[in-house]
Amino acid sequence: MKRIVIGLIVLAVAAGAAYATFQQYKYYIPGIIARWRDPIAPNHAVTWAKGPVTAPAGKRPPNIIIILADDLGHNDISFFGGGIAGGLVKTPNIDSIGQQGASYDTAYAANATCSPSRAAIMTGRYPTRFGFEFTAVPVAFARAVAGGAHGGPLPLIFHEEYTKDLIDYPDMGVPHDQITIADLLKGGGYHTMQIGKWHLGEAKPLQPTGQGFDEALGFLAGGGMFMPPESPDVVNAKLAWDPIDRFLWPNLPYAVQWNGGQRFAPKGHLTDYYTDNAIAAIKANKNRPFFLYLAYNAPHTPLQSTKADYDALPQIKDHTSRVYGGMVRQLDRDIGRVLQTLKDEGIDDNTLVIFTSDNGGAWYTGIKDSNAPFRGYKATFFEGGLRVPFLLRWPGKIAPGTKLPGPAHHLDIFATAAAAAGIAIPSDRPMDTVSLLATAEAKTPAVPHDLLFWRSGETKAVRAGNWKLQIAKRPNKAWLYDLAADPTEHHNLALADPARVAAMRALIAGHDKGMPKPLWPALIDAPVRIDVPLNTPWKKGQEYVYWSN
Repeated sequence: MKRIVIGLIVLAVAAGAAYATFQQYKYYIPGIIARWRDPIAPNHAVTWAKGPVTAPAGKRPPNIIIILADDLGHNDISFFGGGIAGGLVKTPNIDSIGQQGASYDTAYAANATCSPSRAAIMTGRYPTRFGFEFTAVPVAFARAVAGGAHGGPLPLIFHEEYTKDLIDYPDMGVPHDQITIADLLKGGGYHTMQIGKWHLGEAKPLQPTGQGFDEALGFLAGGGMFMPPESPDVVNAKLAWDPIDRFLWPNLPYAVQWNGGQRFAPKGHLTDYYTDNAIAAIKANKNRPFFLYLAYNAPHTPLQSTKADYDALPQIKDHTSRVYGGMVRQLDRDIGRVLQTLKDEGIDDNTLVIFTSDNGGAWYTGIKDSNAPFRGYKATFFEGGLRVPFLLRWPGKIAPGTKLPGPAHHLDIFATAAAAAGIAIPSDRPMDTVSLLATAEAKTPAVPHDLLFWRSGETKAVRAGNWKLQIAKRPNKAWLYDLAADPTEHHNLALADPARVAAMRALIAGHDKGMPKPLWPALIDAPVRIDVPLNTPWKKGQEYVYWSN
């Protein structure tokens, strides 16, 4: 009997150890399967198609460059007086776009997460108009994240029931019948190029080269490694408190694709690699009108700084903030290289550059002040999740130091680029985009939008004039703010002004009316605290909202 008991104890211990090992390594399984199905080739050179050897005589349409950062908070650049870690990282090159052109003191992302925001930028339409409501994520990612501890008393909900009739992950993207900004400009004689993160569909027809881009270099998913984690030239910051981060490190590849072909390993840090290719693309096309969509994935997680940039910031004591700061420093330097190339090639005066971020800084990095002084983070419709830098530069057309009040919006990039190119926007469908060019050129403080809407499942918001209402189902609550008097959203007036709440709820209901069903459902509902990042202990009374993704 004693031997049986001992045997059972040994078996129990072994089973426990096996289960613990599985829990430790379960995050590696999706990446192993993906690499088996789609192996990564060694690095190889990319050659951009060359335009004319000499520029044609006479005036030509301007070149257009959209530079998009990923999860860069409003306060992460020094243009607005902030900068990572209390101003310890300066961003002179990003700042120069606004200093030498126009800046909006109020500008909004189309959504509080990356995928729907990019869909709005590409189409000039609210993405809910064509069913692109939620960020596209693979089921394996959603399951793994939902199964990880997130450090709080509120559950992170995974909707297993939605996986039964789910469309394939590669088909989660902008439908092919939508007209992208690349489609529009290509039809107007532009050579169109995409570099960086796509995240708008991985099926062939939904890839950049199926959506109007002549050439495309980057990755199709929502993220990628910046360097091999074991490289001697990289400094990593792993976020032990974040289940998303625990999934990223073992699963994200260090790989890119050229025109949708086989994935291959690039060379060096991805931010530098994208910049090297942006410079090569500009040089190859300097003698013809071109459109370049340069979508960096910095400073999105996984947090990986070059060692040189990390070493340059000894004044930042917190390791995670220092790695993040190194990534912002590198991003700024590389944007400076792109701007300098325009000058070196003699095309600076005939190039419109637009800089923005896809949404506010993320709560899961543990960095508190990326969106200061605004409340909220990525994945909330508070100002911190939606406010983004919005800078335009076109020497000779936009006067240096032009300051405009807004609110500008991601939607407006489409019409602004079209106006610069002299191309009419589509008239066969509702368009939500407004050209900012005339007001920027004339320094006219016109208001681009009286009404703006945001929606992600049961979490919705509207800005009407200076009033903003946000409503949620979990918690069942309304937040009403007068942004003219309270831009940082600290005085909720919902209970004091029920008539205005009702009127603004009606605006949301009217906007929702006629919108199609989402093309795919949200697989996860996750609690996001409004005022503190993920690595801060949960305390009673902290405000939160559930985000559908």
